[in-house]
Amino acid sequence: MAFTLRQLQFFVSAAEEGSVSRAAMALSISQSSVTEAIKALEQDLGIILFERQARGLRITHRGNIFLRHAQQILSDVANARHAFQDEAEAEGGRLALGVTTLVAGYVLSDVLARFRRAHPRVELSVTEDTGEYLEHLLIGGELDVAVMLTSSIRDRQALHVETLVVSPYRLWLPLGHPLGQSEAITLDQLTSAPLIQLMVDEIEESMRALMEAMQVKPRIAYRTRSVEAVRSLVATGAGLAILPGMMYRPWSLEGDRIDIRDVSGDLPTVQVGLAWRRGTPLSAQARNFVKAAQRAMADL
Repeated sequence: MAFTLRQLQFFVSAAEEGSVSRAAMALSISQSSVTEAIKALEQDLGIILFERQARGLRITHRGNIFLRHAQQILSDVANARHAFQDEAEAEGGRLALGVTTLVAGYVLSDVLARFRRAHPRVELSVTEDTGEYLEHLLIGGELDVAVMLTSSIRDRQALHVETLVVSPYRLWLPLGHPLGQSEAITLDQLTSAPLIQLMVDEIEESMRALMEAMQVKPRIAYRTRSVEAVRSLVATGAGLAILPGMMYRPWSLEGDRIDIRDVSGDLPTVQVGLAWRRGTPLSAQARNFVKAAQRAMADL
């Protein structure tokens, strides 16, 4: 039996929320409806979409691949609804965007480049701030759309959230480090190594929770708010770092090489995407920006 758009919506919500109960609350439906939709999808596709854990759901590798397809299908359906609307208003006008600091350095430039090429007459204003403040601006109608860490959005009742990128945490280490020769690296192997902690956005909170859950507390050698400082410190052997894979670059500013490895265990993920106020139709400019973002992040 072919899957339905409703099943896709329930699956995407469960993936974004990380649990059946939170997905049901966000969708204002019963938990059993979400559970049944996921089971039907898994039977139809012949794959396991989620690993069931005590604290919620963890999306599988295949589930993450299907998540992108599901998001694209739902996006195409939404775009089809607007296909015959008057697009004259999109020729010019204004667009107020929000972006968090971490996302600005890794996602926004490509999205803006695509949007500006297609819509050069739209006047853009971009506000960079914390996720909490951007939520305030979105709910107050001062921003049209925000590009942010959707995994840390608090007021999901007031905002429409569309996650476009899910990036797992991975281990950054200098080239030639002994752990780089290991076939499988565990969290326990990191307890004796000096770690470098990035103090930005939800990264700090996620890493603190991860380290508190470890039986042996790791040694934090450096704390910094600069991603480039992390790269330089890792590349020169000052310590290791556990950071989202989307932030990884193989070289430091000084030209030293940085390696990256998977770590087995219950590591968090970072979700990046878009948010806008519920109950308010997107302007033509905002709809076109959403399309540009969807295309750009699909290539990440």
